[in-house]
Amino acid sequence: MAIVVGTMAWGAASGQSGVGQFDPLVRTSARRLAIAEQVALSKWDSGAAVEDATREAQVIQGAVTAGEARGIDAASVTKFFRAQIEANKVVQYSLLAEWRRQGSAPSHAPINLAGVIRPELDQLQAELVAELVDTKEIRSGARCRIEVATAVGKYVAAHLNERSTLTEIGLDRALSESCADSVSQTSK
Repeated sequence: MAIVVGTMAWGAASGQSGVGQFDPLVRTSARRLAIAEQVALSKWDSGAAVEDATREAQVIQGAVTAGEARGIDAASVTKFFRAQIEANKVVQYSLLAEWRRQGSAPSHAPINLAGVIRPELDQLQAELVAELVDTKEIRSGARCRIEVATAVGKYVAAHLNERSTLTEIGLDRALSESCADSVSQTSK
C-alpha cells in the first residue's frame, strides 16, 4: 500500500476563512507523511527499528525552538510534532507489516536516510512551523477540529487516485493536535 500524495496546487485560499486556511498545513503534512514510505524502505533494508527516541527528541526540540522564535508556545509545537511523528510511524508500521506478509518490499534504489530523507524532513518541519504561525488565530477557533477534518477530507478526495485509508488515517493523526486546547471542539 503506497502513500500517494498529489502535487497539483490545492486550495490557494490564504485569504479565505475556515477550511481553506488549513490547506497549506494539510498539504505540507501530506508531503511529510509521503516520506514515511521511504523511511520504511530504509528501515526494511537496515533492519532498524521504527522507534527512534533520540531522533524524535531532536525533531521536537528543533521545532520547539523554531516555533518559540516565531511566537508559538512550546506545548502546542510539541503536541503538533508528536502527532506528525506518530502518524509517520503508523504508516511505517503498516507498510513494514504489509511487506512482511508479502515476503518483500517493493524494488527500490538504496535510500540515504541521514543524507537525503532527514534533510527533506527538516525542510518540511520549517514549513510546518511557518504554517502553524500562519494559522495561529484560526487554530483556536471553535470549529477548528471540524475545519481541519474537512480540509483533510477535501485533500484526500482531490489528490488520491483511489481512496487510501492509510493516507487518510495518517493525515487525520498528523493533524490531530493542530487546534488549541482552550476551546471545546468536539462538536459542530
